[in-house]
Amino acid sequence: MMREQYIKEAKEKKGKVHIAGWVHEIRDIGKLVFVQLRDRTGILQITAKKGIVPDAEFEKLKRNKEDVIEVFGEIKENKIAPDGVELVPEKVTVLSMVEKKLPIDPTGVVPSDLDTRLSYRYIDLRKPEITAIFNLKSEIIRSFRNTVYKEDFVEIHPTSIVAAATEGGTEVFPIEYFENKAFLAQSPQLYKQLAVVGGFDKVSITTPVFRAEKHNTSMHLNEVVQMDVEMGFADDKDAMDMLAKVSIAILEKVRDMEELKVLNTSVEVPKEVKRYTYTKVVELLNENNMKMEWGEDLSKEAEKKITEILGEELFFVHDWPTSSRAFYSMPREDNPEVCKAYDLLYRGMEVASGAQRIHVPSLLEEQLKKKGLDPADFEFYINAFRVGAPPHAGWSIGLERMTMMITGMKNIRECMLFPRDRTRLHP
Repeated sequence: MMREQYIKEAKEKKGKVHIAGWVHEIRDIGKLVFVQLRDRTGILQITAKKGIVPDAEFEKLKRNKEDVIEVFGEIKENKIAPDGVELVPEKVTVLSMVEKKLPIDPTGVVPSDLDTRLSYRYIDLRKPEITAIFNLKSEIIRSFRNTVYKEDFVEIHPTSIVAAATEGGTEVFPIEYFENKAFLAQSPQLYKQLAVVGGFDKVSITTPVFRAEKHNTSMHLNEVVQMDVEMGFADDKDAMDMLAKVSIAILEKVRDMEELKVLNTSVEVPKEVKRYTYTKVVELLNENNMKMEWGEDLSKEAEKKITEILGEELFFVHDWPTSSRAFYSMPREDNPEVCKAYDLLYRGMEVASGAQRIHVPSLLEEQLKKKGLDPADFEFYINAFRVGAPPHAGWSIGLERMTMMITGMKNIRECMLFPRDRTRLHP
């Protein structure tokens, strides 16, 4: 291997270490050379003094920024060095040299606009704060998986190629699929339900989804990753309980990560996730000078306003108007105008949504017709509920939205490795 330790490990180890990474900064003052070496775990100062370090190795350290080098040497304490330690090199190997002017500055000293940064994302990712975003994102999805595994969920992998719009909308990407008409899936919704009908009871999914919406906002992308569950023999309250457990587990996992300090933000973990009905939310908004009609969706401004009014960072809005939700949302028996649907808001933005699903075929057909959809186009789906289907409920967390709110980013594109929006197809 070209290294035995990452920089974070090397800083904690006394004695000989073997590391590799990118030259982040360099200061050459003649008989003394300081190199800041960077990998994905941090930055370590290499200090080379002429006469102590062999001449050949000393000269190899006179690098350009972003050259890639491998270094073997000894970790020593130095109170004036960053983190109180430095590496005195014994052997240096140059693995790769920069051959052209960098289009953006990985140190961030020279700023670049977001569009330029995304065009050269492979360099932008080298910045410690960008690395921090994706380390946090990795822990978010790991926490989701670990939590649902402990609850005995089975991970499944449904198709992303579908014959009809999976949520009944028209904003889908058509694709060529031999002689047939097909689309990229907007959601794994229908297929996770079929898995529950098939007897798996509790399933989880992490999958990309695609939405052909022609928006240009800081909170939407045309490809995102969803973290989904579906629970058989469960209602909306059971599903909200599970979503609350997963959300709190995620926040507990990231709360103490060093990456939050890099991003100059922090996370608090609530003791519980409170629940407010949609009707109550509308009443509160109107009482606080934000006019909203019952039946309207919550705007971005309304989500922020209700967060301020309630004084809660993480909470549910449930019992939505049936007309405003997807066709498969189960209406309440005592009031069909309201359905068993819910959203989870975090720091003023919806980060997850779900519902108890309709498992009665005749009611599914009725709701499809009310949405202006032809039940014949969903016959494969409706038929699944004609052979014995349990009541079931589920939800989906938007991974990029959750990452955005945890990291404090203002644009969701910051939280997707290679974002796809209305205009961006590269890199």
